[in-house]
Amino acid sequence: MDEEIAWSELIGALLQATKWTVGLSGAAFAGGIVVAIALVLLRLGNWAPIRWVYRGYIELFQGTPLLMQLFLVFFGLPMLDIEVEPWTAATIALTLHASAYLSDIWLGCVQAIPESQWAAGASLGMTRLQQLRHVVGPQAWRIAIAPSVGFLVQLIKGTALASIIGFTELTKTGNMLANLTMMPFSIYGMVGLLYFVLCFPLTMASRMLEKRAQY
Repeated sequence: MDEEIAWSELIGALLQATKWTVGLSGAAFAGGIVVAIALVLLRLGNWAPIRWVYRGYIELFQGTPLLMQLFLVFFGLPMLDIEVEPWTAATIALTLHASAYLSDIWLGCVQAIPESQWAAGASLGMTRLQQLRHVVGPQAWRIAIAPSVGFLVQLIKGTALASIIGFTELTKTGNMLANLTMMPFSIYGMVGLLYFVLCFPLTMASRMLEKRAQY
């Protein structure tokens, strides 16, 4: 009976930690969307300095490990007298990381739309922003939705690195329980299963959306 209670407590702790993983992923993805939209709009302005800044931003966050970005935010901000909790640091770092990839995905999708579509909007007297909103944007979004969902899967798995800075999400909780119970195979097996439950439906959705976008 005690063993059954212990297992129920272990599973309950892992499920509780899963909520934090989902919450961190959702916050970072939502923040990444906001920043990515702003970056794409700035980049479409075709102002040379903005293009250089945009490319530098993308190269910085795509060309460096996410773990290093977490360290820089968590340990770097206190050096500027800005104290941050692990949750805040993880959210900021993952948001910046997500925005770099999402903006690159979305910009590529916008650029994949033929120039004739922009010209068609211009012929109707639309401004550049109106062309993007009413003509080009909906077509680009149809292309972008599948890779965006696919990136969300990578982001969920990337939250595991937040355990390094002390954020108690699924991986951190699994590590603590494995050390406590001395049953690493069972605990990490359950952790892996929970990640699979989170990611597999999104992976399948991404594949279906990608196939649908081809027609």
